[in-house]
Amino acid sequence: MLPFFKHITTTLFTLLTISTIYLTITSQPPNKHTYHSIYALTPDNETVSRHLYALTRRPHLAGTEPNSETARYVLSAFNSYNAPAHQMFYEVSLSYPVHRSLTLSSDLSTGAVVQFSLTQEVYPGDPYVAEAAEVVPTFHAYAPTASVIGPAVYVNYGRAEDYDALHELGVNVSGAVVLARYGKIFRGDIVGNAYEAGAVGAVVYTDRKDYGGEVWFPDGRLMPPTGVQIGTVYWAAGDPSTPGWASRSGCERIEVEEMVARGDLPRIPSLPVSAVDGEAIMRAIGGPVAGDDWQGGDGGVVYRVGPGPGVLNLTYIGNQTLATIQNVFAVIKGVEEPDSNPSDGIHSGRYVLLGNHRDAWTFGAVDPNSGTAALLEIGSTEWVEENREMLKSKVVAYLNVDCAVSGPGFHASATPQLDDLLKQAAQQVQDPDNSSQTIYDSWIASKESSQIGRLGGGGSDYAAFVQHVGVPSVDMFFGGGKSCIYYVVQFVVETAASIWGLVALKLADEEVLPFNYISYASELLMSTKELEHELLGEPISLTSLFKSIEELEKAAIKINNEKKIYAPSKHNDYGSKSFPGIDDAVEKAKKLKTTESWHFVQHEIWRVSRAVTQASLVLNGEFT
Repeated sequence: MLPFFKHITTTLFTLLTISTIYLTITSQPPNKHTYHSIYALTPDNETVSRHLYALTRRPHLAGTEPNSETARYVLSAFNSYNAPAHQMFYEVSLSYPVHRSLTLSSDLSTGAVVQFSLTQEVYPGDPYVAEAAEVVPTFHAYAPTASVIGPAVYVNYGRAEDYDALHELGVNVSGAVVLARYGKIFRGDIVGNAYEAGAVGAVVYTDRKDYGGEVWFPDGRLMPPTGVQIGTVYWAAGDPSTPGWASRSGCERIEVEEMVARGDLPRIPSLPVSAVDGEAIMRAIGGPVAGDDWQGGDGGVVYRVGPGPGVLNLTYIGNQTLATIQNVFAVIKGVEEPDSNPSDGIHSGRYVLLGNHRDAWTFGAVDPNSGTAALLEIGSTEWVEENREMLKSKVVAYLNVDCAVSGPGFHASATPQLDDLLKQAAQQVQDPDNSSQTIYDSWIASKESSQIGRLGGGGSDYAAFVQHVGVPSVDMFFGGGKSCIYYVVQFVVETAASIWGLVALKLADEEVLPFNYISYASELLMSTKELEHELLGEPISLTSLFKSIEELEKAAIKINNEKKIYAPSKHNDYGSKSFPGIDDAVEKAKKLKTTESWHFVQHEIWRVSRAVTQASLVLNGEFT
């Protein structure tokens, strides 16, 4: 079992410590820049270690008693800092495994069958052996209960273009159980694409080329060959039984059949397996040799695409049931804009929200693919759905840290108006790997992480804030290089906490919000030019979109719309598209090649143009 750790609430604890110190020292608020500087130096190794131990000593899957224990710990910690804290409870539909089975018939002439154990090995000396029995078996949350059998077909990463390549080779996927490797796209899209191609089941494995190496945990930081990535295959956000409204006890709910009909839940069963099991299946697949970009690491198995002759028999039985989850809130009150009519622990001033999930598939893995986010996203989404109008009118920004540390190197994604603020905060924090420079210095010198990404995907807690209510948001972490599952360095966690908190303090303290909408307009213009190139030769006009962006650039003071700009594509829930509605319409039109489908593309362009124009009117203080 892998004893991973999770950074949860260090920054909020530190913010509360600072506010308590100042309340003790003086009744007058200090100079803002003074306590910003102090904050950058405040997080300490001892505090981080204490919180990490308390929150990761047991596996704590969403909806279980150990996870309730972590909620009580966080609540107690907040209260110890004399901050108003409370819990909100939601009754949500969660998914747990009951039975899993996967067999491989690799030699039909002898009838030999391989029965996969579907377990992760415990390494010698593992201090968490006693707790290993509490870890949930490897599974895909929300996979349907079913038993299927079919020839194995290798589909690379399971993307739409991978199935196009198989079609060109004449490989028939219909009736097959596909073997796909993790990476590139969300695992739910891997399963969804398999269903659309006619497959009856999907097995998703961790390829050593992408996640492994010669030295793995516990001797190195890379994932061991028997490690398995657990995660969800649910596409949407929030409780699937309450789409669009809060999942409180006694509320209206839809049945599982309607969830599937809505397209939110997969229609075929799936299982995650390790690199070792994936390679065993690969050896049983014949047919054409896969292309170079479909192959694994040097010296390994030669990847072929099939179908067969190996046959996979996959059985999964799950239990989708109602379970109680908790959100924990603490409030640090401001002094320059005092609250009025506080109620239920939530105050009526403007808010800067800092968020992070507690739940974990096991002990709280670093999880470079944000695998825990979809289950954990349920809590934040239910709260957003319940407080939609308040959030629209009062929240300044949402600052998310999902996986604080998965390796060296600072990375950040944000809605564009927060780019400059991120850079300013990074310039104030010392690089833990090089005391002669700041995080910003090492950030801009890195070829891998120097660009600020965009928050289109649905892979983390920020999705509900960005896509449901249009709140400016940030997601940040330390990590880089080859994907890994283990890298815990306490002083890097402290550094992450410093940047996180400094961004929050600047948003809370500045009289004029430090947003830069010029960069927003520039980003839209660049994306529109890319779209123009893609649509070259098609009967589509982008004039309205170019005009609306020009108006936005002229008015660039303030923008606050419903974020029709950044969202996940239907074909990749982790990916980010500047114009997701337009992108999906274009993809559909290219497949259908009908006049009606291209008319719909034009409709989507007009729709986004209207949204940008309305934002420009808001910036100019005009009525919409």
